[in-house]
Amino acid sequence: MSTTLQASLLDLIRRTSSDLPADIREAMERGRAVEMKDSRALMALDTIDCNIATAAAESAPICQDTGMIKFYVHYPIGYDTLTFEDTARAAVAEATAIGYLRQNSVDSITGKNTGNNLGPGTPQFHFQAWRNPTVDVRLMLKGGGCENVGAQYSLPTELKEIGKKAGRDIEGVKLVVLDAVWKAQGKGCAPGYIGVCIGSDRAHGLEMAKEQLLRTIGDSNPDESLNALETEITRICNGLGIGPMGFGGNTSLLGCKVTSQNRLPASFFVSVSYACWAHRRRGITLNPTTDEITGWLYEEATQELALH
Repeated sequence: MSTTLQASLLDLIRRTSSDLPADIREAMERGRAVEMKDSRALMALDTIDCNIATAAAESAPICQDTGMIKFYVHYPIGYDTLTFEDTARAAVAEATAIGYLRQNSVDSITGKNTGNNLGPGTPQFHFQAWRNPTVDVRLMLKGGGCENVGAQYSLPTELKEIGKKAGRDIEGVKLVVLDAVWKAQGKGCAPGYIGVCIGSDRAHGLEMAKEQLLRTIGDSNPDESLNALETEITRICNGLGIGPMGFGGNTSLLGCKVTSQNRLPASFFVSVSYACWAHRRRGITLNPTTDEITGWLYEEATQELALH
């Protein structure tokens, strides 16, 4: 294993766990600006703001649930991904011992905590080769509360609570996404940030929805129809009155990011991945030869991500 790579990944884990990226911070500030003085919504956002500042200053976890650890790695052809995995696991164990990560990996049969965040399925790795000369590493720490309110719909479907049927069209997509956000309420630690996948199969649709959460709030979808859908869903959700932590108010959703994937004629899935206000995702670029950090991602509020 490379000690330089382990140090680089340890620093990535530390910053991801303790320091929210610029786009999430700015979106939270915009939320504070539109909430009424002395309201429960503004009180909740002020408390969250203090938490964000303290966590960053002390390199302490923003949330006690430091989440499922997910590495997304794009690498040049010939890069040793097996060594990367081994080194990343060592960095995760070290980060857990230091306190950057909570002991958060539990055996699903026995209920026993591994104590170091290592075990079958933790951490998770998503590798994809590309023709760029650098290694691009993005880390997402996805909390259990927001993961619990993710959703998947098979269209057409009856939405009994609102007495409507969601069909196999954009309006149907919009209805089920709004249904997912409404059902999340404060259980997902609003204001949330959602990724949506229209189409694909069940497993890949959920994964693609989650990948949309790697996009920054201020970016633009290159597909004009999807860009308009993202804007409209965000606007409508912020008019639902859910508000921060479900206390009511004008800030229910920080943003919505949508992708469309081809599907089989017999299936029409809409998958929704929900992230809480503590949307912890950071990224670095690495020199593939020296393993040194050559740049930090998500340093600006608007950043176009072209990974594929």
